Amino acid sequence: MPWLNEIETPEDIRHLTPDELKELAQEIRDFLIEQVSATGGHLGPNLGVVELTLALHRVFDSPADPIVFDTGHQAYVHKLLTGRRAAFPTLRQAGGLSGYPSRSESGHDWVENSHASAALSWAAGLAEGLHLRGDDHTVVAVVGDGALTGGMAWEALNNIAVQETLRLVIVVNDNGRSYAPTHGGLAAHLAGLRTDERYEPMLDFIKHTVQATPLVGRPAYDLLHGLKTGLKDILAPQGLFSDLGIKYLGPIDGHDLADLERVLAAAKGFRGPVIVHAITEKGRGFAAAENHAADHFHAVGHIDATTGEPLDQDGGTPWTEVFAAEAEAIGREFSDVVALSAAMVEPVGLGPFARAFPERVFDVGIAEQHAVASAAGLASAGYHPIVAVYATFLNRAFDQVLLDAGLHSLGVTFVLDRAGITGPDGPSHHGIWDMALFGLVPGLALAAPRDAATLRRALRQAIAIDDHPTVVRYPKGAVPPDLPAVAAVGGVDLLAGGDAPAEVLLIGYGPLARLAVEAAEALTAVGRTVTVADPVWALPVNPALIDLARPARVVVTLEDGVGHGGVGQQVAATLEQAGVAAAIRPFALPTDFIAQGTRGEILRDAGFTVDRIVAVVTAALADQG
Repeated sequence: MPWLNEIETPEDIRHLTPDELKELAQEIRDFLIEQVSATGGHLGPNLGVVELTLALHRVFDSPADPIVFDTGHQAYVHKLLTGRRAAFPTLRQAGGLSGYPSRSESGHDWVENSHASAALSWAAGLAEGLHLRGDDHTVVAVVGDGALTGGMAWEALNNIAVQETLRLVIVVNDNGRSYAPTHGGLAAHLAGLRTDERYEPMLDFIKHTVQATPLVGRPAYDLLHGLKTGLKDILAPQGLFSDLGIKYLGPIDGHDLADLERVLAAAKGFRGPVIVHAITEKGRGFAAAENHAADHFHAVGHIDATTGEPLDQDGGTPWTEVFAAEAEAIGREFSDVVALSAAMVEPVGLGPFARAFPERVFDVGIAEQHAVASAAGLASAGYHPIVAVYATFLNRAFDQVLLDAGLHSLGVTFVLDRAGITGPDGPSHHGIWDMALFGLVPGLALAAPRDAATLRRALRQAIAIDDHPTVVRYPKGAVPPDLPAVAAVGGVDLLAGGDAPAEVLLIGYGPLARLAVEAAEALTAVGRTVTVADPVWALPVNPALIDLARPARVVVTLEDGVGHGGVGQQVAATLEQAGVAAAIRPFALPTDFIAQGTRGEILRDAGFTVDRIVAVVTAALADQG
């Protein structure tokens, strides 16, 4: 029978037989392939944790036993087992099912965590809180091997190790990959545990041969299985964990449901911190994902549910691809340019650079703070580092940008992909904080290119700067057609007007410069004189904007970042200090956690439309009489 349709709570899977559970696991994989192929989302990670999630919900009593997922993009199976199956057609859409755990969706979701390496700290705090109030439930943290490359995870482990009564089970979901293959010393260590040729045959001998021996088989198996940790110490040392003083079980087959349940139950019974190391296969059960060497379909758009071929055809070149080509070209021209990434060399566009200059690319794992500080070291050694990350992920390295790159006046270029509204991944992934945050760094210069030509130009300008950090930011998606300047004043591109003083000055940043031109056309059609300016280098505020603003009655700024502390506020402060009398009307995103939706939907809802700009300008002019 179709078991999945009968599952509304974790209790519903606890009475199923092994054969029924196997059928359910296959149903879940079929369901995920069909649904995520239609909506887009994190397919590969979820196909890899089906049995693991089933075992967790059979052994632990969620939500009384809190389950905390690191990053959270592997929580789709958890959502299916906690009553959210019917909402999957709305996955990652405005008003629909979140692609991450969401407290508003279910009491089974404790943490809306979607940045890596934080789950262990969350889980430790939850376990400490339960212990303080006399609650003996167990907290479970599910972390990937990639997440363990982050320093925050090891800060947590350092503290967890000395809390012997903390009822905490740490499940390491080890598929050898974060987004791409995991790099670093930890990765090498886990690979040793995972692949030692002597270890697995010995365990197989214990499991199948010894146990089958008449009369003495089961007692002998129990004895030898109890020596498993010692065996591992000899054949594949697990000192990384044992030296911390945390009990360790594994590695185990993350797709063997019976073994998973046995080991998880044993871990729960320890009544103290314990690590369960499960080996899983990302993309399991979908041949197209299993054979996709780059990332095993870590995240997909709309794809064919059989072949895995993409169905989205946006007809444009991605911003990331423009950066990738220019970075490789820069690398060929300048031997002192190096590149760093935090476990995302391919997604951020450093793949071509890495293939051309492998010795000049450093993948530090999910460790943005280390990436920035080590980039400062590289800059001090005479190189010009490009640190390429998603905009949202550089937030966690603000201190390093401020005090390692900024304080030392070092030429480090930060290239921020997915800046502004990113869409379906929701509040944790929108890159809307960078202009407000990094605008606080003394001396830092930030560029927001509007098209491919200005992106290439800004990159060239950035890598020529060696006495302060620079940021170049651009959004997700296809780069729009080039929007040439009609003139330039003091380094500011003029996109419309400028041949005579105008009553309205529209300043557009990044791709919003195009919206400024469209609004100018509408205002001109009703008899207003308008100049459209794009500084490209948004911060620090270009003094040329003061001269452009002096004759204007209204100045409008358009930015796809938060308003508080953003570029618009900095422009307003600059113009006010210069004695500019114009009314200033910033268009910015709310300083809020913006829900998922398409970029177009969210910008429209925030007032980024021609009609809204015209209305605001008209009202401001009317207020002046």
